[in-house]
Amino acid sequence: MRHGKKHNHLGRTTSHRKAMLANMSCSLIEHKRINTTVAKAKALRVFVEPLITKSKSDTTHNRRIVFSYLRDKYAVTELFKEISVKVGDRPGGYLRIIKLGNRQGDNAPMAMIEFVDYNEIYNPNGKKAKKTTRRGRSKKVDSAQVEVKAEEEKTEE
Repeated sequence: MRHGKKHNHLGRTTSHRKAMLANMSCSLIEHKRINTTVAKAKALRVFVEPLITKSKSDTTHNRRIVFSYLRDKYAVTELFKEISVKVGDRPGGYLRIIKLGNRQGDNAPMAMIEFVDYNEIYNPNGKKAKKTTRRGRSKKVDSAQVEVKAEEEKTEE
C-alpha cells in the first residue's frame, strides 16, 4: 500500500534530494527554463510553486521562509522582485512541463520546465504572430456597401 507516499524520492537521500531541488529551483529562477528528466521536473514543480505563491506577498517572513528552501539570496531577490510581479494575477499553475523525448545516452524521458508567463510563443495574452497564407483572400465588404451596390444595379436595369 502507498499510504503517506506523497512525493517521489528520486533515488536519493532526503538531504541530497533537498539540495538538488534547491539548486534546480535557483537555476530555473535564473534562466526561466531548464531541461531535465520528467520525474525531476514534476518534483521540481511541486517544490517551486508554493514558493512562488509565497513570493506574491513581499514580507520579511515570507522572504525568510523562501530563503530556507532556496539558500541563494540572488534567487530569492529575483523571485520577489521580477517573477512575483509578472505572475501576480495568476491564481496558480506558474510552471509548464513540455516533454522532449528520450535522452541519447540512457533513454531517460526528458522534459523542459519553464515559467508560463515568460514564454511569448505559448502565452495566449502575449503578442501573437500574424498568420500568413500563400493564397489570396477576398476582402471583407460591409453589409451597407453590399446594399448600396445592389440598389445601383437595380437602378441601372
